[in-house]
Amino acid sequence: MIKIDSDCYGTILLVWAIVLLLGFVVIRFTSVAAVRIPLLVLLGVFGCFVTWFHRVPERETPAGDAGTVTAVADGKILQILPAYEGEYLKRDCMLVSIYMNFFDVHANFWPMDGTVSYYKYHPGKYLLAFHPKASEKNEHSSTAIRSEKGELLFKQIAGTFARRIVIYSKEGEPVRRGAQCGIIKFGSRIDMYLPLDAEIKVKVGDLTRACETVIAQLK
Repeated sequence: MIKIDSDCYGTILLVWAIVLLLGFVVIRFTSVAAVRIPLLVLLGVFGCFVTWFHRVPERETPAGDAGTVTAVADGKILQILPAYEGEYLKRDCMLVSIYMNFFDVHANFWPMDGTVSYYKYHPGKYLLAFHPKASEKNEHSSTAIRSEKGELLFKQIAGTFARRIVIYSKEGEPVRRGAQCGIIKFGSRIDMYLPLDAEIKVKVGDLTRACETVIAQLK
């Protein structure tokens, strides 16, 4: 049975209410079966897709230590490059960006064992998630995790169609790699800021699976 993110029940119920209302309108005012049936099927498919979109899969987290960093989200590696993180870490880092399309799992998972050392939510714009300035301009949340091997920061970045970011970050709380940490609704992006000397295990264009894909090893 598919597990659905509990923070998304309201969105799903709203969508199904709209689907049922539109379905009633189609049945009430459309007498031609060749038109009515396809419209009802499309509405049903849309409702099922929205429900399926908010799924939370069960994943196997690979073995590792306090420095093992796994993917926060399903998606595709958009870029890997040195970048200055000026919000909290305030140092040069290795930036690894993961882009999520409509069909990827949008539930997010803690990338490393440790303690939440920083959290902040930033309202903003809704540029395309793969836009170079999306990390700075778009609505996003920033969370840092510290372990005995080092500290990283990741950002959940809303895209053009994303209108809500959910994150369970609370400063000072311990977190476990592979446990769910939140969800972003619809197309979006994750930016991970890692220490410069981290051993990066992925390359641009690679597909990632949250919890399972090892992104880096902190030294």
